[in-house]
Amino acid sequence: MELGMVGLGRMGANMAARLRRAGHDCVGFDPSPAAREAAAGRGLRTADSLAGLVDALPSPRAVWLMVPAGEAVDGVLDELLPLLASGDTVIDGGNSRYRDSLRRAEQAAGAGIGWLDVGTSGGIHGLEQGYCLTIGGDAQTASRLEPVFQALAPAPDSGWGHVGPAGAGHFAKMVHNGIEYGLMQAYAEGLALLHRREDLMTDPAQVARIWCDGSVIRSWLLELSADALQADPKLSDVAPYVADSGEGRWTVVEALELDVPAPVITQAMIARLRSRDGEGFGDRVVAALRDAFGGHGVRPG
Repeated sequence: MELGMVGLGRMGANMAARLRRAGHDCVGFDPSPAAREAAAGRGLRTADSLAGLVDALPSPRAVWLMVPAGEAVDGVLDELLPLLASGDTVIDGGNSRYRDSLRRAEQAAGAGIGWLDVGTSGGIHGLEQGYCLTIGGDAQTASRLEPVFQALAPAPDSGWGHVGPAGAGHFAKMVHNGIEYGLMQAYAEGLALLHRREDLMTDPAQVARIWCDGSVIRSWLLELSADALQADPKLSDVAPYVADSGEGRWTVVEALELDVPAPVITQAMIARLRSRDGEGFGDRVVAALRDAFGGHGVRPG
């Protein structure tokens, strides 16, 4: 099966490479000449425009988007849909908000084009280990593209599946990332406790590594934590600033709108926000209040 890949950043290029390893031809496009050149250097056939990409694909075409969520996806769709024909399919494998995917599915349908939104997890390790895929959209369209999903997944019969109508794939990915926020925060707090008792815990990385085998808290995230601590026990080269790409926020908003209590995910999101507060104005307010009502004193700024 031949596939078009729009977006040749690290993840998009790796996905294209994994498809090629499985015997699927892949044509890629990226607006960045440097990204196209790098992908071509890895043996990927590239096009210098969306029109060129579409022309290079046999009908019915399937074009997979791996571009940043938001306006970038809309921009690509506005240019891409008029180039496609009835029976073609657009797949959004990025971290788009599921509400946007619902709107885009209608836009594609209005142009006679099929739509799949695929929550894609695996990051930079997916090339070797495979990608976890939650697929939303028309079931028949998803079935036609099964060989692609089987090639990208960790195994042909696991790690992927059609989970519901349009929007469902990205909804599942949103919740997945919210859970990820909570897991990472729990590991971070526990490892911080180990780190604080240096008199007892001379090697937190060793403890984390032990937990990776047989423990109920074992996971790939814990393995990555152990790797990071082993390479730099004090993480001295890592700034205490945690960004977010949106999915955690969306999960919290959705939980509020659906009246679903999600305190762990919500607090993990708040912890990320707090990590970026270099000004610390709120903490200054609390310190000033403690001094005002109790005479506890303040540290000079």
